[in-house]
Amino acid sequence: MKAAVIERPGVLAVWDIPQPEMGEYDALCELLYGATCTGTDGHLIHGRFPWGVSYPTVLGHESVGRVIAVGAQVRHFRVGDIITRVGTVASPQGDYHVHWGGFAEYGLARDHWAMAADGRPAAEWAGSRWNQVVPPDIPPADATMLTTWRETLSYSNRLGIKPGAAVLVVGTGGNGLSFVNHAANLGAERVVVVGSAARQDVAQRVGATDFFDYRGDGWPAALKDAFPQGFDFIIDAVGKAGSLDEVLPCVRPGGVVGIYGIDDYHGYRINPDRAPGTFTFAKYGYDEAETHQQVIDFIRLGKLAASNWLDLDAPYPLARITDAFAALERRAHVKALVKLT
Repeated sequence: MKAAVIERPGVLAVWDIPQPEMGEYDALCELLYGATCTGTDGHLIHGRFPWGVSYPTVLGHESVGRVIAVGAQVRHFRVGDIITRVGTVASPQGDYHVHWGGFAEYGLARDHWAMAADGRPAAEWAGSRWNQVVPPDIPPADATMLTTWRETLSYSNRLGIKPGAAVLVVGTGGNGLSFVNHAANLGAERVVVVGSAARQDVAQRVGATDFFDYRGDGWPAALKDAFPQGFDFIIDAVGKAGSLDEVLPCVRPGGVVGIYGIDDYHGYRINPDRAPGTFTFAKYGYDEAETHQQVIDFIRLGKLAASNWLDLDAPYPLARITDAFAALERRAHVKALVKLT
């Protein structure tokens, strides 16, 4: 089968690798579509991922697949089901590794519910809880957004965003725009964005009430002047060293700030004295499985639309995945959609 493999930092290619072998709790899936993640995928491709990486490695963690066969102990997946975050597995011989392995023609989903019920160790299934069934009314291409939306909604919920809140989001990439949309859906009264002027229109479509161009002169002072009462929540969706310091004067006393982006993960910097009072630095993490149904509900209500992130009519074929990432480097897309089979 074909798979997108980072051979070494800076070199992405399509390889022929073996189809994964299905275990008794696994469902074999034909992978249909995958979405790019500019943060994780980009850092992996360019050798900047903040955690250890063994190359060559199969890329992709936002892919969905259709079940074509199930193992003997599978009880929660059926042939024909569409499953989220499916990926292939590493080579038993060590010829290649996986960083979730979603950009491939076939992959595995694990019936973690059955494994838990049968008393299997959590270490064998806890990392597969993101394998969830997509309802048939949600198209598979749209469902590639579920990973991003579930992660960022879980993070937003854990921050405690509530109706009437004032929220500031730094960044207009796929995650930043997701935080904007979630804040609006959770009832925030003001959702203010600092980001790229080229993304202002889409930010406003998904719920931004106010927008500041991060390249504009004097935007930090303008932001403080426009919102003298400050913000209950500030989310840095980029994670550049020192970027949170620029907006920290805008956090309300008792407010909550968090860094979600990983651009300078090991070089984060924050000067708490820039804040006007006491605040909470949140490191609550996220669990995408916990928000699966909540995201589905928002989609059905028309409050999350994949078309704001993806060009659903013009996916890149797997054979041209390098073109997809080149387009992302040019900022031609928020995220790119890849057709896998």
